[in-house]
Amino acid sequence: MSFLSRLGSVFNYQLIIILLIRVVASLLSISIHETSHGLAAYQLGDPTAKRMGRLSLNPIHHIDPMGLLLLITAGFGWAKPVPVDPRYFRQPKQGMAITSLAGPASNFILALISAVLLRLLYELGAGTVEAGFWVMVFFSVMLMLNVGLGIFNLFPIPPLDGSKIAFSVLPDKIYGTILRYERYVMIVLFGMVFLGVLDTPLSFLVNTVVRGLCAITGLPLNVLGTLLNDYYY
Repeated sequence: MSFLSRLGSVFNYQLIIILLIRVVASLLSISIHETSHGLAAYQLGDPTAKRMGRLSLNPIHHIDPMGLLLLITAGFGWAKPVPVDPRYFRQPKQGMAITSLAGPASNFILALISAVLLRLLYELGAGTVEAGFWVMVFFSVMLMLNVGLGIFNLFPIPPLDGSKIAFSVLPDKIYGTILRYERYVMIVLFGMVFLGVLDTPLSFLVNTVVRGLCAITGLPLNVLGTLLNDYYY
């Protein structure tokens, strides 16, 4: 049963808590994702994001309503893009690729940190008390959410970050043409999301990465599964 179905059928205090957890985790994840883009661009010489107040962890600066709704309900989505002017970069295409990579990289780092903290909380027996249990659920959601966000944004489909990375190896003329038609491809992307075209590859990749993180950190996969069984997808 999907998260929205559970929310509609049994609206109790536990589902209110998990809804709040998902909202907080989503806002934190997209804020760090977008701020990472802006910081990378700034380090490469582009002051645009800083000038427009986007070097901030305040989620209000980064929220895209539709992307946030999808992130909360489906586990993947997007935020309002940080403005980047590649003319400030010494090598525009390479600068855009690095700037684009910074966002998903921040999500994978957050996922790794969440897995490490989960392992620590598990070893300390935090799940035996209610407050500790909900803290573990929060980091479980952070783990899954950030893996999903990182992988989704690496798909080489405009305007996702992966397209800027993948297309950076193309000749300048082709690269410029693709960027000009980015807004139209975005409509196709919306259609793919709502039709579920990306669900199967996304789920496979998310599960693969999560298993890898559990193996690296020593977090038992069954612990993560137990925490998420009733509260995630």
